[in-house]
Amino acid sequence: MTADLDPQGAGSLLVRAMRGEPVAHRPVWFMRQAGRSLPEYRALRSAGGLLELCHDPALAAEVTMQPVRRHGVDAAILFSDIVFPLHAIGVGVEIRPGVGPVLDEPVRTRADLERLRPFEPDADAPELAEAVRLVRADLSVPVIGFAGAPFTVASYLVEGGPSKMQARTRALMLADPALWTALCERLADHAVTSLTAQVQAGAAAVQLFDSWAGSLSAERYEAQVLPVMRTLVERLRPLGVPVVSFALGGGHLLELLAAAGADVVGVDWRTPLSQARTRLGASVALQGNLDPAACLAGWEVARASADAVLADAPEHGHVFNLGHGVFPETDPGILTALVAHVHERTASPPIPAGAHVS
Repeated sequence: MTADLDPQGAGSLLVRAMRGEPVAHRPVWFMRQAGRSLPEYRALRSAGGLLELCHDPALAAEVTMQPVRRHGVDAAILFSDIVFPLHAIGVGVEIRPGVGPVLDEPVRTRADLERLRPFEPDADAPELAEAVRLVRADLSVPVIGFAGAPFTVASYLVEGGPSKMQARTRALMLADPALWTALCERLADHAVTSLTAQVQAGAAAVQLFDSWAGSLSAERYEAQVLPVMRTLVERLRPLGVPVVSFALGGGHLLELLAAAGADVVGVDWRTPLSQARTRLGASVALQGNLDPAACLAGWEVARASADAVLADAPEHGHVFNLGHGVFPETDPGILTALVAHVHERTASPPIPAGAHVS
């Protein structure tokens, strides 16, 4: 299907699978497929920093398209970063290699909150939508837009950088619930305006990344994150595209991710897809959940692990993906082979179990 005939990929394998409809074969894409493991990306990245690359729509579009050309995946996810809106509105943030986003001044008081003005994509970062348009003009597969979920972006702001435990963040939630809610609502506004710009430029689906939500108990998430997430998803509904919600380490939060209104729940490698289906029912599509480490263990292990994921996945309403992002040291050839293997194994009519697929 071409971009001209289907301007936002609404009839694509990806979107149909996200809607729970039958598809000719299982769609495949990989979180962090754009960059990291690709030598062509590293060649571009050597010329500048990640956020600087995001500000160049031609380069951002090129990086977005690289894994589609190399691997034959069924979707392109826009190359950007969850802190890009913060950077675009003048928040002092840099992405340090091997560390992640680091902020000059953490946000921990009401005065700090006032530094976070609204994100206006047309004025602050028109290159965001332009990169989507460039990709749509050059590729026939749909584009996935993305944004950071409020909890994870807030945790970077409060901690001042990456944190495994989010101790300061959880302390703020407990000590000043009103400030916490105000912070999350402001970040939800950023996510909505960013994703709206991406969809209006041609993105066919959007994903909310909540990398650190797994540090929360289900009770804390329900009380202090779910209300904002539910409102955020409701505000995205008029866009008419599927919404994916992914929380790393969030196996205990799956019902809450679905309760926020997500059409698709991403599942990491620690929760079996069959268990997720039992817990969520057939009305929510699933995405995942090959252990990224399997891609480091050689082709035979990767193939067997992929087959185990497919055997555990529902027949309809499933998008094949990793249970988290591609490791930088992953052999790109393994990813290319996985895409072809999943396509062949799930083709209609399905290839019998035990049959050899090269």
